[in-house]
Amino acid sequence: MKIVVYSSKPYDKQALCRVFDAEWEVLYLEVPLGLDTIAYAQGAEVVSAFVNDRLDSKVLEALAKGGTKLIALRCAGFNHVDLPVAKKLGIRVVRVPAYSPYAVAEHTVGLMLALNRKLYKAYNRVREGNFALNGMLGFDMHGKTVGIIGAGRIGRLVGKMLKAFGCHVVIYDPYTCEACKSLGIEQVELESLFKQADIISLHCPLNKETNHIINAENIAKMKKGVMLINTGRGALMEVLALIEGLKSGQIGYLGMDVYEKEGALFFEDHSCEIIHDDAFERLLTFPNVLITGHQAYFTAEALSHIAQTTADNIHAYEGLNSTTDCSENEVTCG
Repeated sequence: MKIVVYSSKPYDKQALCRVFDAEWEVLYLEVPLGLDTIAYAQGAEVVSAFVNDRLDSKVLEALAKGGTKLIALRCAGFNHVDLPVAKKLGIRVVRVPAYSPYAVAEHTVGLMLALNRKLYKAYNRVREGNFALNGMLGFDMHGKTVGIIGAGRIGRLVGKMLKAFGCHVVIYDPYTCEACKSLGIEQVELESLFKQADIISLHCPLNKETNHIINAENIAKMKKGVMLINTGRGALMEVLALIEGLKSGQIGYLGMDVYEKEGALFFEDHSCEIIHDDAFERLLTFPNVLITGHQAYFTAEALSHIAQTTADNIHAYEGLNSTTDCSENEVTCG
């Protein structure tokens, strides 16, 4: 069986090689999946894609014509896949729903601490022999109210970690979260969260309801100087509203591991190039903004789990392993 793995960096290939069957004919490509790279998938029954690969109707139709029957996503999110078209074409889509919630949760708290205590500034200052503390003032996390949007595993883990700091944690989710009650996390309405939180962290899926949930209207409802953290999906935040909020001081701190138009930037070295995304470049000019390049998931444990689940999903599709069931990892359009 031929498998083409797109957006596979050396660390991805290393992890996948450990668990993929020797009988599989695997082509590893560093390039992302798109109309200009789809020729590599000709004759491949299975295509493995990552978070920023293109899987719209045109790409899916071309894949189907080339013989692709299974798309094995190496990520939890599937908002970049046109699921109704995939179903119509008879292409099954599987994913890795929970590779390492601890990795993302820990990175989330790390962004909060780095922004609060100016760790990124301190690193550079000390290396230059500057030990002055002017401009380095932080605040106690203890006693602050943290609002979490999204009560999934990652959101709940972040809440649990922050309660250990002595934070008051509130959470919003459209569904009742029984697990939150046992953790002592108060579930509130979104409007209430915006009004009372000193720190807001995003951990919800991207859909029609959550697209640009952080916009100018909602930013205006927040506390002056609020800290915003996004390790979920880039399009949860409207970038121009963020810029205006930073300029006015309504947003006091901004930490991002994702960006709405990250597909053209992240996972590649652009240090010798001119970046043409003016909005992204404007964000980088603010001293109270910290951006990481979609690395929240990036731990050895997460890579291993992503590789193993991807292999298990392909095994289940192929029918080689009767004890493996990928149905819980399959994405449906209904």
